[in-house]
Amino acid sequence: MAPTFRLQKVLTMKEKEKEKALGEYEEAVRRFEQAAEALYNLLKEKEKCDAARDEQLRAGLSVGAVRHMLQYIGNLQRTIDHYQLIVMQAREQMQHRQQRLIELNIEVKKYEKMQERVRRWIEQREKEVENRLLDEIAVQRFARQGEL
Repeated sequence: MAPTFRLQKVLTMKEKEKEKALGEYEEAVRRFEQAAEALYNLLKEKEKCDAARDEQLRAGLSVGAVRHMLQYIGNLQRTIDHYQLIVMQAREQMQHRQQRLIELNIEVKKYEKMQERVRRWIEQREKEVENRLLDEIAVQRFARQGEL
């Protein structure tokens, strides 16, 4: 007879919750990485534009070209600011999901530990019953040998 853990349904539910939280955390990490990569690419683009602007200013540019370049860099900076906000929000979301995952993992470990204690307690009781039974059999054998 396999011992049943009274809180098995709760443990199963917590494990499912943990798996769901793990999926949400992995999705948050993916979104963070995408936003961070987009921000990185924008920063690289701005750096290239700044270098190109400086080079063109040294070489001499028309006022229209300078204005166009400055407008492009300004738009790029607004986009960078927007993506910095997105990255910050994604990081916060990822950290929140990570904390939730840690909490659920701790809960699951508690229930697993309780389950292990119950299993060991049942095994100990079964050993005690088995030992008593063996002792009883030994006493009965000894008594029968004494009768002969």
